[in-house]
Amino acid sequence: MVNLAARLFDVPTAFVSLVHRNHQVFHAKIGLDLCETSREVAFCSHTIAQRDAVIILDATLDPRFNENPLVTGPPYIRFYAGTPLHAPSDHAVGTLCLVDTRPRNSFSDADRAILRILADLVLDLMELRRVEVAEQASRARFVQIASTSPDGIVCADAAGHITFWNDAAERLFGYSAAEAIGQSIDLVVPERMRRGHDGGLHRIAAGGEPRLLGKTVELPARHRGGTEFPIELSLSRWEDQGQPAFGARIRDIRERRANEERLFRLAHLDPLTELPNRAVLRERLTEIVGAARAVSVLMFDLDGFKEINDSHGHAVGDAALRAMAARLLACVRSIDTVSRLGGDEFVVIMPDIGDPLCAATLAEAIITAVAKPFDHEGQTLRLSTSVGIALAPAHGENADNLLSCADLALYKAKSEGRHCYRVFTPLLREQAQRTHVLRDELGRAFENEEFVLFYQPQVRMRDGTLTGAEALIRWQHPERGLLAPAAFLDVLDRSRYAAEVGDWVLRAACRQALAWRAAGASRFRIGVNLCGAQVQRGDLAETVETVLAESGLPADGLELEITENIVLRHDTQLVVALRSLREAGVGIAFDDYGTGYASLSLLKRFPLTRLKIDRSFISGKLTSHQDVTIVRAILQLGHGFKLAVIAEGIETEAEYAALRAKGCQEGQGYLFGRPMPPDIFASTFGLGVRAEPPVALLA
Repeated sequence: MVNLAARLFDVPTAFVSLVHRNHQVFHAKIGLDLCETSREVAFCSHTIAQRDAVIILDATLDPRFNENPLVTGPPYIRFYAGTPLHAPSDHAVGTLCLVDTRPRNSFSDADRAILRILADLVLDLMELRRVEVAEQASRARFVQIASTSPDGIVCADAAGHITFWNDAAERLFGYSAAEAIGQSIDLVVPERMRRGHDGGLHRIAAGGEPRLLGKTVELPARHRGGTEFPIELSLSRWEDQGQPAFGARIRDIRERRANEERLFRLAHLDPLTELPNRAVLRERLTEIVGAARAVSVLMFDLDGFKEINDSHGHAVGDAALRAMAARLLACVRSIDTVSRLGGDEFVVIMPDIGDPLCAATLAEAIITAVAKPFDHEGQTLRLSTSVGIALAPAHGENADNLLSCADLALYKAKSEGRHCYRVFTPLLREQAQRTHVLRDELGRAFENEEFVLFYQPQVRMRDGTLTGAEALIRWQHPERGLLAPAAFLDVLDRSRYAAEVGDWVLRAACRQALAWRAAGASRFRIGVNLCGAQVQRGDLAETVETVLAESGLPADGLELEITENIVLRHDTQLVVALRSLREAGVGIAFDDYGTGYASLSLLKRFPLTRLKIDRSFISGKLTSHQDVTIVRAILQLGHGFKLAVIAEGIETEAEYAALRAKGCQEGQGYLFGRPMPPDIFASTFGLGVRAEPPVALLA
């Protein structure tokens, strides 16, 4: 029970202590070298005086214990949870306790309930021991104890006739002592078992092998009303006036069975779907690979689950998870394991299958099954799934490696459009390692202010006049030199620094634009790319307005550039923020328009001021008929929606001339200037050498 308590609550130390007048003795323990302690310093001396559990989340913060030698010295107790053990007589005799050297933030009501269940089971075992000791006493002593025992005590003679029947037996079986005494012991034995039971008593009475004597067994019993229920039975034998006699201690274990079942489910099953949990999954996977058997591991999560949870509530989300669990079970073999890791993540392990084609076949079946609509209380809901596949022994030789490989493959599937599967390859591991290294280095770069801004000019097509610039981030790496965004931006956008770096870019660019306006470019406009983290934070409009106020740059001097990915992921909240900024005068440009899946309706819904034609349609002197058609269409859309249009990636005079002839208003590209530091930009475009001092990253 102590081992089970330590496992369920994930603590290194658990024990049952018996508390005496001046000291406590650790009756059963795990993770503790002490045999006993003085009652004066014992936490349990407080617990035993309570009716309910005593919970101490951090002993160093509790004035009752912060100077206790068990806190200030070994075993350095921080977290303590103890519940008193009350004997059937209601005397408090000891405690069941959990101890950890780390403090905790909480201990829920559910945790208290589980601790109480464990304490009840401990008390059952202690009471069992008490009765077992009593059964070693004389017949008279046995009867005396039995008459007051909370357990049913039944005595019978060699012929199997009942000679003693205590009050607890009356409550247990429904017969009074007057009705039971003199009757055959078969009175409480299910009819299907009576022949074997009666024969066993006669065999023992005749000197046969006592197979049940001294043992505790669980058996079905029969109530007066005819119902069967489980009991725990311990059988004793003695001589009474030269004749064998028998005594049985009988306990109703229905509640214990229910508690044990509940504890088993808590330890092994996900409470929502009743699928095996993460611990069982790892145990089974470890067993399979440890036996050098092939295995396929399929990890997946549900695409669109968050939207169902947000739109319809957690009750509907829970129903969706249960429905998906049932569909998964219908797709697999009886020897396969379907487990829920948590949230909307599931794993399937297929023993003895190391063929990627077989794993892919199951992945496709799961994708098809999940995609089918399902109804819940009159609502038709739809989900899809992405699947990552890892195989043993090809991809790993232990459970953790295989789960990690499957997770990387799942991430690949989600990044490549979702509703598909991907099989792990070593390249995914290399990419993950690159991401890990980059993430650490980016944290250092942010703290050490290693990011800088370059500026690429934007010009008016009809006369080549400078109209503004796009601010582009660079990383002045202390070892690898100046790095372009392609080397780090994908990792930065997924890091915890993304929003803060984005805000720094905004502040630095606005201050620089104001400086160049003061140096002669009075209508200078700066373009700044937004990142998803800035939008997701929920305060985009307020942040931009604050930066403009602090820098002094007029709102029409700033143009925010948004990409399709940001639009599709943050549609509703982004529209609201951009409308507020547009009303204040800030320009809104749609970057790389025409390269993705953005619908034309976005041009109507979003408060745009400009479209940016992607460089992929410009390179090659616009000789491709398809590129020319796309560019012409974007220019017509801009004209129809009253949006300005700027073309990126202009590198030749021919491209410049062609776009100018088609009515493109502004251009950007190497023909006009590469991205450059602010001092070179200023001297190149006759703004003197004045450049605004850099804005601190951590400002």
